[in-house]
Amino acid sequence: MPQNPPADSEPRVPATGPAPATDRLVTRHHQATIGGATVRYTTTTGRIVLHQEKRAFGDAQAVWEGAKPRAEVFFVAYAREGVADPARRPVTFSFNGGPGSSSVWLHLGLLGPKRVALREDGMAVPPPYRLVENDASLLDETDLVFIDPVGTGFSRAVTGEKPKEFHGFDGDVESVGDFIRLWVSRYGRWASPKYLIGESYGTTRASALAGYLMDRHALYLNGLMLVSSVLDFSTVRFEPGNDLPPMLFAPTYAAAAHYHGVLAADLQARDLPDVLAEVERWTLERYGPALLRGDALDAAEADAVATELARYTGLDVDYVRRSRLRIDIHRFTKELLRRRGRTVGRIDARYTGVDRDDAGATPEFDPSMGATTGAYGATVNDYLRRDLGFESDLPYEVIAGLYQHWDYGRFQNRFVNVAETLRRAIATHPYLRVFVASGWYDLATPHFATRYTLDHLGLPPELRGNLEEARYPAGHMMYVDLDVLVQLKDDLARFLRSANDPSRTHPLT
Repeated sequence: MPQNPPADSEPRVPATGPAPATDRLVTRHHQATIGGATVRYTTTTGRIVLHQEKRAFGDAQAVWEGAKPRAEVFFVAYAREGVADPARRPVTFSFNGGPGSSSVWLHLGLLGPKRVALREDGMAVPPPYRLVENDASLLDETDLVFIDPVGTGFSRAVTGEKPKEFHGFDGDVESVGDFIRLWVSRYGRWASPKYLIGESYGTTRASALAGYLMDRHALYLNGLMLVSSVLDFSTVRFEPGNDLPPMLFAPTYAAAAHYHGVLAADLQARDLPDVLAEVERWTLERYGPALLRGDALDAAEADAVATELARYTGLDVDYVRRSRLRIDIHRFTKELLRRRGRTVGRIDARYTGVDRDDAGATPEFDPSMGATTGAYGATVNDYLRRDLGFESDLPYEVIAGLYQHWDYGRFQNRFVNVAETLRRAIATHPYLRVFVASGWYDLATPHFATRYTLDHLGLPPELRGNLEEARYPAGHMMYVDLDVLVQLKDDLARFLRSANDPSRTHPLT
């Protein structure tokens, strides 16, 4: 990667006003052990100014009038040293979700050469928190660029610009996509195989970007890696009249109940994958058709389905009946272990929490987020300053509450759905490959909802092979479990190599 000016070379702050928007970058050199081998690499950390082009149209042609700064986008880039042709080395752009989350989770949980130290099973440890070497980093396979969308991390709209213009579906996709185009140009990576990896709402963003980058910048990707995916929000939004979520969450309810030992004895004694396969079949063949009949379902049939649903979810059959066979996710996380005085996590149902009392309808907080946020927040603030050399008095926004007022623009009055954008991207660019990772205990983006979405993309049989799906015995942040982290790394590395195989034939020929 090209050398960049040190942090202390930036312009001084004028006495009469705020500093002008300017790039601020710090470069450091490091080494790590990855896959048992020593890897030397360069980090570039800092903010790049994102500009908006201004044009004045004359009689014959557009006259460029320059560009105005709009935002300072913070990123951390890792480039392996000693590569024969850096311009052709794969590069992967990474971000998380929210909307309103920084990129810290994939950065210090899965991909980067350092990771947050948790227990081997992913459970929390007491502070002070620390980083350890990540032997399962993906840096041995691809260079990495972690992007904090505007309003997260250290990324901010410049003085005079409205932050809300970036805090919506379209503004977010455009700003992240334009940053990727700018980074690829500045660092000479147009000849590199290019990938995106997103988590949660980051998978929504990644799928939208596959279309935006192709249409706006003629930047064609080799692959997308979608971790804990949500492309069609109708599959996860519990609303009256929408019977998809109760059906698609049922297998994950079963996984949570199995983990906490509250299923019927015969189900509890079986391996979870076998139980999940049974619940998925039952959902498609019996539960789904029952819900589709609505109030036309006769009382005897409704009672039979309620008994079966209670058996598969660990809930009391009377509670299932009173819920009219539709178990809301937030109610489930309060109800499953109510008798034990515990709630279960939405991000990861293996975690448990304690509320003020056990009478409420929904939990006070998500214990799976409470157990991990402190560790990631402390370590990223320390790592950026001490190891990567970037100083700022701004708060590093690990999770900003942008989702509370997010502008979904074109999706007003309907569910967000980028599955069609992904389908069109694959149809237009049949070499585009997609890897989808899901966790059994993820109650935010359940694996069966993901399966439903993929099965309804509408791809022809010749292009179905462009999709690859994997499930893991973990939650939303599946990589916090050390065994799963190692398996996920192996799967991602294999996917990168296959998506970058020059001998691949065109799927439609």
